[in-house]
Amino acid sequence: MKKMEKRYSYRLHFYLNASHAMRWNNQLGEEHPHTWELICQVARGSDEHFIRFNEIEEQIQTIIDPLQGQFLNLVPPFDQENPSLEQLGEYFFDQIDHQLATVHCFLTQLEIGESPTRFFLVKRG
Repeated sequence: MKKMEKRYSYRLHFYLNASHAMRWNNQLGEEHPHTWELICQVARGSDEHFIRFNEIEEQIQTIIDPLQGQFLNLVPPFDQENPSLEQLGEYFFDQIDHQLATVHCFLTQLEIGESPTRFFLVKRG
């Protein structure tokens, strides 16, 4: 019997409590809060390397924690670009993926939701 190829990953949930305002037609909308949910799917850089959950969580929190309680429109890069769900997804995917390299892991997928029914998905290509 041929051995089935398997891929392994970790799936972790995080929350960001912050506020933002959307920019439309050179105007700034009303500031409003969100609790964004981030669901990170993380793979090991090597099949032989096992890692503790808290090592992954600590690296991801270093990206999320500085934004807790902030008005995102004042925080780079969102002081220049719209802090939309899509832009947040792009930002968090790139930042978290880069940070995970320090523990020999990488991000395969990130889901970010602004409500229980509205999510945006970013996957590694």
